[in-house]
Amino acid sequence: MLVHEYLEASARRSPHKLALVCDGQRLTYRELDEGANRLAHGLLAAGLLRGDRVAIWLPNSVEAVLAIYACLKAGGTFVVINATTKPDKLAYVLNNCQARCLFAPASRLAEVTSTLQNVPSLTLGILCGEDAPEADSDHSLISLGAMLATSPPERPTVRCIDLDLACLIYTSGSTGEPKGVMSTHANVSFAANAIISYLENVPDDIVINVLPLAFDYGLYQLLMTMTFGGTLVLERSFAYPAAVLKRIEEERVTGLPGVPTVYAMLLQMDLGRFDLSSLRYLTNTAAALPVEHIQRLRDAFPWARLYSMYGLTECKRTLYLPPEELDRRPGSVGIPIPGTEVWLENEDGRRLGPGEVGELVVRGSHVMQGYWQDAQATAQRYRPGRYPAERLLYTGDLFRADEEGFLYFVARKDDIIKTRGEKVAPKEVEAVLYRLPGVVEAAVIGVPDPLLGQSIKAFLVCAPDANLSERDVLRHCAQHLEDFAMPRQIMFRKELPKTESGKVQKRTLE
Repeated sequence: MLVHEYLEASARRSPHKLALVCDGQRLTYRELDEGANRLAHGLLAAGLLRGDRVAIWLPNSVEAVLAIYACLKAGGTFVVINATTKPDKLAYVLNNCQARCLFAPASRLAEVTSTLQNVPSLTLGILCGEDAPEADSDHSLISLGAMLATSPPERPTVRCIDLDLACLIYTSGSTGEPKGVMSTHANVSFAANAIISYLENVPDDIVINVLPLAFDYGLYQLLMTMTFGGTLVLERSFAYPAAVLKRIEEERVTGLPGVPTVYAMLLQMDLGRFDLSSLRYLTNTAAALPVEHIQRLRDAFPWARLYSMYGLTECKRTLYLPPEELDRRPGSVGIPIPGTEVWLENEDGRRLGPGEVGELVVRGSHVMQGYWQDAQATAQRYRPGRYPAERLLYTGDLFRADEEGFLYFVARKDDIIKTRGEKVAPKEVEAVLYRLPGVVEAAVIGVPDPLLGQSIKAFLVCAPDANLSERDVLRHCAQHLEDFAMPRQIMFRKELPKTESGKVQKRTLE
C-alpha cells in the first residue's frame, strides 16, 4: 500500500474517530483525510508533478500533518525541515532536493520571499497561520486557508506506485552537509508495519509525540498511528515537561516515545503529581539508554512496557529489545525487527561470531534507497546484496552479540578512543559515569595527547543538588574502570550540545 492509503483506510473504517489532537484542535479521521484531499487538489492545480519535492518548514502542527499527506496524495515527495532551521541551511536543503513548493509560517514571510528568490526550483510558497495573505500579485505565494477553501474534498486520482519516493529525510549533518535519505512508499510502509507489530499497536492506542516531525522517530509516530488507526497527540516539543505530562493524563495516552534527553528530564521530576497510569508502553531510540536510567524508568512506570531500540535514518529501525528481556540483558538493544536480517562483519568482510566486535550490517525492505544525488556517499554506506539490485546497509556502528543473538551497541566506528595502545568505547566510560548519583547526562570523547595518542575527556551535566567535584568523579571511575580507560579531564556543563533530534553533538565538545 501507499503511505497515504493507510490514512484513507482508517478514515473509511472509522470516519468519526479522533485522529489528531494538536494546538487545541481535535480532528477526526474524516476531517483529516478530507483536509489533505483539498490541499492535494490545490497542489495539483498549482502544477505539482509526480515526484516533485514539497518542503515543509513548519513546527509540529495540524498544518504540517495536512501538508505531509497532501503531498503524498498529489504524488509528490515530502521533505520535512525542522522549524528551527536557519535560512542558510534551509536554502541548502531546498536547493539540494530542488524543491518545487515550500510550506512555511506566515510569520516568516520575509524569509520565505528571500528563499523564493534564492532557490530557482521553488515556484510556490504556501503560508500557514491566521495572518497569512491570501495570495500575492504573481501567485508565487498563497495562504493554506485559501487553498483549502477553493478545493474539493474528494480523493485525487492516485498518481504513483510504492516504488516511488515518499519522502526525503535529511540527516543532521554532524559530519558535513546534511544528506537526504531517499525512502520509497514501500520502505516506509514496511518499516511502519514492522514496528507496529512488535509494539502491538491497536486502534485504541493514543500516542503522544514531542519529537519534531523532521526527525524520523517523530515522523513515524504520525505515520504509524494513522496506519493502525489510533489517535496522535502532537506536541510542539518537550520544552515544558509538566505540560506534556498533564496532557498524557488528560488524553489518557498509552504510548510515550522518547529519547535519552527526554527521559533524563523526566527522571528529575516529581512524577507522582500526575496520573500516568494510562501509559501502556515507552520507547527509546536515537541513542542507547543508560542502564541506570532503564532501571529508574522501570521503577517509575512499573505497569508499562519499556522498549530499548536502535535504528538510524538510513533504514529507520533495526533492532528492538523485547521488554521481557530487560532483566536479563539491560544493556542490549535487542534483535532484528520483524522481517529483517542483521550480522556483524570485521574490516575484511568476515562475519563474526558471539562476543566479537564488528560493524552492524542490515538487510531488509526497510533499507532505504541511498542519499539524494550523492552517489559517492551512497556507495560507501549501501553495498550490493545477495540478489541483483539488492542493497545492504553498512551502519558504521560497532556491536557485539551474545550467544543467543542479542546485540549490544559498542560505539560509532569513528568514536573509538585509542589510548595507551588500547581501544576504549566511550559508552563503556559513560555507563560508569551514569552510575554515580547526581549525574544526569554524560558524554565522553578522545582528545589528542602527545604521550597517550588520545586521552579521555568526560563532560557531565549534574543535578542542581549533586555538589559533585572532579575528585568525586575520578574516585568513582577508579573503582569501576581499568586505568587506561580512566578520564584524564572532567568538565562540568549546564547542558550538552544536541542535534535537533536530541543526540549529543560530541564533535562540538572541546
